[in-house]
Amino acid sequence: MAVVVVESPAKAKTINKYLGPGYTVLASYGHVRDLPPKDGSVDPDHGFAMTWEVASDSRKHVRAIAEALKDDDTLILATDPDREGEAISWHLQEALAPTLKKGKAVRRVTFNAITKAAVTEAMEKPREVDMELVEAYLARRALDYLVGFSLSPVLWRKLPGAKSAGRVQSVCLRLIVEREMEIEAFRAREYWTVSARLVTPRGQEFDARLVSLSGRKLDKFDLASETAAELAVQAVTSRPLTVKAVEAKPASRNPAPPFMTSTLQQEASRKFGMGARQAMSSAQRLYEAGLITYMRTDGIDMAPEAVMAARDAVKDFFGADYVPKSPRMYKNKAKNAQEAHECIRPTDMHARPDKLRIADSDQRRLYDLIWKRTIASQMEAARLERTVVDIASPDGEVGLRATGQVLLFDGFLKVYEEGRDDADDEDGARLPQLMQGETVDKRAITPEQHFTQPPPRYTEATLVKRMEELGIGRPSTYASIVTTIQDREYVRKDQGRLIPEDKGRLVTAFLANFFRRYVEYDFTALLESELDDISAGSRDYKEVLARFWRDFSAALAETSDLRIGEVLGKIDDFLAPHLYPPRPDGSDPRVCPVCGEGRLHLKTARSGGAFIGCGNYPECRYTRPISSPNGEEEGDIGPDGKLLGHDEAGEPITLRTGRFGPYVQRGEATEEQPKPPRASLPKGWAPDTIDLDRALQLLALPRAIGPHPDDGEPVEAGIGRYGPYVRHGRIYANLPEAEEVFTVGMNRAVEVLAQKAARTGRGPAAQPLKVLGEHPEGGEVQVMPGRYGPYVKWQKINATLPRDVAPEAVTLEQALALVAEKAAKGGKGRRKAPAKTAAKKPANKKAAPKKAAPKKATARKAAAKKAVD
Repeated sequence: MAVVVVESPAKAKTINKYLGPGYTVLASYGHVRDLPPKDGSVDPDHGFAMTWEVASDSRKHVRAIAEALKDDDTLILATDPDREGEAISWHLQEALAPTLKKGKAVRRVTFNAITKAAVTEAMEKPREVDMELVEAYLARRALDYLVGFSLSPVLWRKLPGAKSAGRVQSVCLRLIVEREMEIEAFRAREYWTVSARLVTPRGQEFDARLVSLSGRKLDKFDLASETAAELAVQAVTSRPLTVKAVEAKPASRNPAPPFMTSTLQQEASRKFGMGARQAMSSAQRLYEAGLITYMRTDGIDMAPEAVMAARDAVKDFFGADYVPKSPRMYKNKAKNAQEAHECIRPTDMHARPDKLRIADSDQRRLYDLIWKRTIASQMEAARLERTVVDIASPDGEVGLRATGQVLLFDGFLKVYEEGRDDADDEDGARLPQLMQGETVDKRAITPEQHFTQPPPRYTEATLVKRMEELGIGRPSTYASIVTTIQDREYVRKDQGRLIPEDKGRLVTAFLANFFRRYVEYDFTALLESELDDISAGSRDYKEVLARFWRDFSAALAETSDLRIGEVLGKIDDFLAPHLYPPRPDGSDPRVCPVCGEGRLHLKTARSGGAFIGCGNYPECRYTRPISSPNGEEEGDIGPDGKLLGHDEAGEPITLRTGRFGPYVQRGEATEEQPKPPRASLPKGWAPDTIDLDRALQLLALPRAIGPHPDDGEPVEAGIGRYGPYVRHGRIYANLPEAEEVFTVGMNRAVEVLAQKAARTGRGPAAQPLKVLGEHPEGGEVQVMPGRYGPYVKWQKINATLPRDVAPEAVTLEQALALVAEKAAKGGKGRRKAPAKTAAKKPANKKAAPKKAAPKKATARKAAAKKAVD
């Protein structure tokens, strides 16, 4: 007998079916140990010793595995086949060391797919834990810890409002900020093109574009104005045109290679708008269900048997014409594809998406994408014929060109075509038959104005692609990196595009000025390469850590005497193009628009955050948010505010802008009332939509709804630090929209308050669904409603009802058996269940530990606990 440990309960359930009764399969629920989130968990002065602790919610899982090992002699670690999976196995081996000392055998097995054949084969080839992969994990974990716990406090002290900094996340953030600065610095340049609608002698129309003028090839900006374009139109219009040359060339297009992690995330983003985390979560479910191979990989090669299976599927589904003469072999470009060695592919090539019953829509779409890409990768190339027609005037003064193509054989395009991030009009439409020397007529000559476009903002797909090109991050980390910078509110996503927030710009500016080396792309890529060398066994991980820490700690020491004013000055200069863009009137953009004398500077507030203020403070109190560099609010609102009207008492109600954004105010500041009533505009409310009524509504908050029907205490609605809410006593319940604050009635308020009370345990005790009778040892046995379904309750023992048993159909005898089983497994009872009750269900010493791990946790929880770069 052996205990097999995997990461998730879903994976455990699938593998248990393949292994049968000779094994106990349990889940670790991801990592079981981590570095405590406090200073000193990694000690550079003592060989980078690391202090690990078992997470509180992991102790029960480790205990369940240890209990199972009391009756079984072998521990088989079957975690994922990558660096993180190896690390989880090592952590389990270390955490279970007291149990394993008693002569237990430990084996490590890996499989790239959860199929019966793959699992059975892996069990026949056990090995030891790969310490080179473990050391690569230790190095990454130590680096991330040292950077996070050393650099983040510097940020908090020197840059109020900043949250934290990560080793790879900061470099990723720099990419987004620098792209935004490129866009802001971009100046559009005008250019024109001339197109012609031409007609063959047989009356067939086609389009051509002007490519030469005055006998010279046109460059992009040669027609720089409307006048130049009109002259070109006249030159084409006034001359006869003949076909100078017709060139038809055969061409072919080969399919894209199978998916690896980064390309799967990119294509899921392009085709479905999925974020990286969403795509990986769906892929994880497909993997655990045994439908695809492991989804964290930077390999694109495919197992020989899978290649042949794909070719067989192509022949069966599409015919022999679509099968190339020899198999397509794809070679990985990565220096060290250690994350797992095979591509992401279906485990069964004949399992067509339309034949599988996949309930979740995201999983269904993702499987369809993976299946099509894999099948297409082993299909025949598409055959095309590309035609280029050159048309010119007899005197050679003007020349036009028409391009087109004909698809002769669709090949892999019958199944799949890779998405593109940028528009590509290289392939034109199909052209009519044209003969060299024949004359073509002109139907229309059209000039068209264009402007150069700034580089596009990153999407998650293009950002992952760029990180991969630079060698930043690894397959298991892309999703978490992109998610982390959004969770920290350094970046927001708008219509699929990533836009840096002000705090993200400030963090990047700070790091670029004071820790420049550590946000350089080349440095980060080199460090990633060294970490890969550790996993390959060619570098010592402590030497890599020592070299990094020597230089990084010196950089930290240089910032110890920095003053906030000096930091802000550097950041002010770095962000100047964004903070102080040119003004339409040509005046100095850094001169205060109110007093006309002071210069604008970047400042920070005590509460955190930054704003632009006048250097003549306190004589001049002009401020504005840094998010409005062009002064949109000032232009619309004015430095003294925009008058919306007066209230019933005659007090002016104004719309203003301050360091934290737009707000409404009642009255003016006086000596008696230095801070008149104010209310910030809720998130999403545009200043130009605010009128007097809306302003008065905001200033009247919080709004009384009425007395609560249970106790008569007042219930009110308002907008607070954490958004719109309703309040009853000490209970605050969030509302989804700010608009609801002004309309919510008592019924709705009581409902959301009750939901909040239930979540926090402050609500009334749940009533039993059914009272079954007395337990032999005394006390009622009840059927209770629960968050995760009905359960049987006796004293402090709660036993979940099986899914196939309805609460109303439960008998006392069934309930006693469930209570006894739960007590035998270590339930929270104050006493053991009586022996006669336990005897009603035969004991199974081997099976009991198998059920010790909770069933309700999901694979998503397991994945979330993996350490990330």
